[in-house]
Amino acid sequence: MKPLDCSLRARGWAVPDFTLTEWGERRAPYALCVFVLNEGERIRAQLERMQPLTKHVDIVLADGGSSDGAVAPDILKRHGVRALLTKRGPGRLSAQMRMALAYALERGYEGIVVMDGNNKDDPSAVPAFLQLLTAGYDHIQGSRYVSGGRAIHTPWSRHLAVRYLHAPLLSIAAGFRYTDTTNGFRAYSRRLLLDERVAPFREVFSGYELHYYLAIQAARLGFHVCETPVTRAYPRGQTPTKIRGMRGNLSILRTLWKACLHQYDPPPQSAPLAA
Repeated sequence: MKPLDCSLRARGWAVPDFTLTEWGERRAPYALCVFVLNEGERIRAQLERMQPLTKHVDIVLADGGSSDGAVAPDILKRHGVRALLTKRGPGRLSAQMRMALAYALERGYEGIVVMDGNNKDDPSAVPAFLQLLTAGYDHIQGSRYVSGGRAIHTPWSRHLAVRYLHAPLLSIAAGFRYTDTTNGFRAYSRRLLLDERVAPFREVFSGYELHYYLAIQAARLGFHVCETPVTRAYPRGQTPTKIRGMRGNLSILRTLWKACLHQYDPPPQSAPLAA
């Protein structure tokens, strides 16, 4: 951990404190980063589904500090996981993202696919993300609403909010028509994440800001952006989610509004001078 920690500080990146366990060297040009926090049997089932992908991509688990034992090192190693990062510092999803993205960039990956570890997403879509990264796309949004995508048991409240509020607002801010902007199944190129006009490694990104911000910045700055079909399946009955109640939903809307108003953009002095 020490050499990696030193290199991140040398870059000036704000990354939360974390512990690192690695099994072997980098094997693939791309990483699949999975975000978990007390997902229990859901992440274990997802690991089973992802195991065939280890032939094509290195799997990295970014843990927010789970206490349920579901990401025990022996379990991860058995399923072909290449690395486990466990966040010790403050922050929620965006802090986990900064941790995972910084690790992947420092380890030399050319692109990064990200997904939740709650077993809602079908990992069979990962090869399509890898093909699009290889073709030169920089921000690839997984969508259940484009041709070939599937939305299974999506709660009507979530469906309506995404289709008629979240996606339209973010699309206007980005200048690109997105259809599934709360879906965390995405991919980013190395070129996008290292661009000084993007600057994702800042402490302002703590909750859900980074997903929205990167979607907007990628399109605004002229990077190659597209959507690809994915399947997102909710279990029948109670919906597993980290966003709970009116307060949680209002927080998401505030974050979306701030992202659309470009309040997370880098300070002007961080942007390169015009030619």
